[in-house]
Amino acid sequence: MRYLPKSQSERGEMLAALGLSSAEELFACIPSSLRQEEAIRIPPGLSEYEIRDYFEGRARESSRGFACFLGAGAYHHFRPVVVDAIATRGEFLTAYTPYQAEISQGILTSIFEFQTMVAQLTGMDVANASMYDGSTAVPEAGMMAVRITRRERLLVAQTVHPEYRQVLGTYYRHQDLPVGTIAYDPQAGRVDLEDLESRLSGDIAAVIIQSPNFFGVVENVPEVAELVHRHGALLVVVVSEAASLGLLAPPREADIVAGELQSFAHPPSYGGPFVGILATKTRHIRQIPGRLVGQTVDSQGRRAFCLTLATREQHIRRARATSNICTNQALVALMATVCMTLFGKRGLRELAEQNLAKAHYLADAIRAAGAELPFSGPFFNEFVALPHGRPGSEVNRVALDSGIIGGLEMGDFYPELEGALLVCATETSTRKAMDRYANCFGDAANE
Repeated sequence: MRYLPKSQSERGEMLAALGLSSAEELFACIPSSLRQEEAIRIPPGLSEYEIRDYFEGRARESSRGFACFLGAGAYHHFRPVVVDAIATRGEFLTAYTPYQAEISQGILTSIFEFQTMVAQLTGMDVANASMYDGSTAVPEAGMMAVRITRRERLLVAQTVHPEYRQVLGTYYRHQDLPVGTIAYDPQAGRVDLEDLESRLSGDIAAVIIQSPNFFGVVENVPEVAELVHRHGALLVVVVSEAASLGLLAPPREADIVAGELQSFAHPPSYGGPFVGILATKTRHIRQIPGRLVGQTVDSQGRRAFCLTLATREQHIRRARATSNICTNQALVALMATVCMTLFGKRGLRELAEQNLAKAHYLADAIRAAGAELPFSGPFFNEFVALPHGRPGSEVNRVALDSGIIGGLEMGDFYPELEGALLVCATETSTRKAMDRYANCFGDAANE
């Protein structure tokens, strides 16, 4: 639905109901540095289509047509046009969870197929119908581990996406669930196994790692799993770049896999909507949050689907729900299902191989331009690059002048990596664009 503005009197009524006298009071909790104080400078008296044309023009001026090497949890991948052609059909199109899915065999079939593909991708036995996104799937996985083990603490690797860890902290702040942080090896860019072992104890419910991790480095999941299981804890593996599962071995050693399937479903789109995944072993199925669609037969013996397990508060008493805030992103999950079906096993592998090859080509070109890759661990389609002579912000400035959106400035999340960039290349990255971006590293150093 398009935005419909409120009148001044309606705004006054809303503020009065909140016990406030002005909009400034309403937004006082937001730092002034993040608020736009001036009104947007739009010529007066424009019609709706003129307003639309105005903003489309500003969008073209800002980033449309730019080459992009920014990943960090939101990835730009090719999306076949048939994905939207199917997802926007009237039978499927919805803004939210289909709450009466059990009346529609079509919706149930699509969810069942989604669950099956996620289980195959992750190497788990069962997957739920999806979650809000990767950032919320991670804390749900941690709370699931606490219920299973009846232990009271969690450990999370510092290499897990920083924003995922922020959401995890928000979830656990009022859950009385203390969370410890595992350091990373500054040479390899992987979990520091010595630090992990020193922190494991009898009250640790789960250890949460990410692979490929936030630095793009592939973790040694079997080695971490052996250490974690030796102390009776569960292992949660997070996946934020789903394309990696087309090539890397599934994290079968994990007890729970959580993460994000945006790569197969949706463009970055200013941060959402995305689609989270949560998969586990059969023995833990009754502790999985959300809903689960199963296969059965109808009264005439025909294949049919039904809502088999629903452990959320819409279906059972709130006190017994495994989660009171989760839901499945049915529409985006459908997009992912269509995309994975179109690619198939061979297509997903080829997609992953292209990502791997292009990222390594770009890494070699950046190294040749004088930058350093501080981590020695193997990487998929992302890597950390440390420019020579100038900070990464200068490289990004030079790149932007050349029509390129550069990598993420790591100092914002990791002060010890100030000046470094997290760079991503996918199958959409052309050799010409990668060469231009690599040249920006040399140009920034020579300024």
